[in-house]
Amino acid sequence: MKPPLSDTLVICDMDNTLLTAKEGIPACNRAVIQLYTGMGGLFTVATGRPPESIRAALGNIRLSLPAISCNGALLYDFSAESVLHRSTLNREQATTAILDILNKFPHIGVEVMAGNGEMFVIHANEVTHAHQVDEHLGSIACPVESVPDGWVKVVFASDPESIRKLGQYAKTRYYGRENYFLATNSIYLEIMPSGVSKASGLHDLCALMSKSMKNTVVIGDYYNDLEIMREAGYAVAVANAPAEVKAAADHVTTCTCAEGAVGEYLYSLISRAEGREV
Repeated sequence: MKPPLSDTLVICDMDNTLLTAKEGIPACNRAVIQLYTGMGGLFTVATGRPPESIRAALGNIRLSLPAISCNGALLYDFSAESVLHRSTLNREQATTAILDILNKFPHIGVEVMAGNGEMFVIHANEVTHAHQVDEHLGSIACPVESVPDGWVKVVFASDPESIRKLGQYAKTRYYGRENYFLATNSIYLEIMPSGVSKASGLHDLCALMSKSMKNTVVIGDYYNDLEIMREAGYAVAVANAPAEVKAAADHVTTCTCAEGAVGEYLYSLISRAEGREV
């Protein structure tokens, strides 16, 4: 007898894996996710997005597990609308980094996510504006000292070349040991709490669900997915992933994100569970 779909936790990255910024989630992904969860499959997301943005992107898709949000800083249960786990930045160290970086790169956009992932815009530019529009995020514009406590991450946003230069600059600076820099996209560089990542979020989720890490499947597309892919029991890269990410995966989809890579892989799990060839 084939093992039931509920034996495995499927954890999926969102941007450029599950959905594209402009087109959203492909219809085939939506249909197969709903089929998969309707058959008892366990599916959730691991993403840099805050809960508000996850909810807007998913629409009528209902996750069967808590979401790993803000790159692991928040474990959020949409069924109960509650934070199950929260990790926070050292505010003083993060503030020092923000002020130093804005002095060196005055055109860089800066966002702070605090509390349940609410966005506070410290310095706006065209990329922070697009971020809010594309992810349907509300925000409050304010100086850094007015952001409430409970920071979960800082996002620096600009064009790819500026983010590349910022990343190089950040490597030469020391702002304290309790936070670290993480490149999450060609246009974003983030500050995260030390020891916190999508991978740590996966460990938190497995502990909460009393599941073994061996029974997890992670689907990803980018370098910031490498750690969680290596920690998972089985790793899947979508066809549009860079070569290094594909090399770290146990399986690479035929489809790209826009073509429905997640639906392709989930349907193969359904077929195996039903004893059909894939």
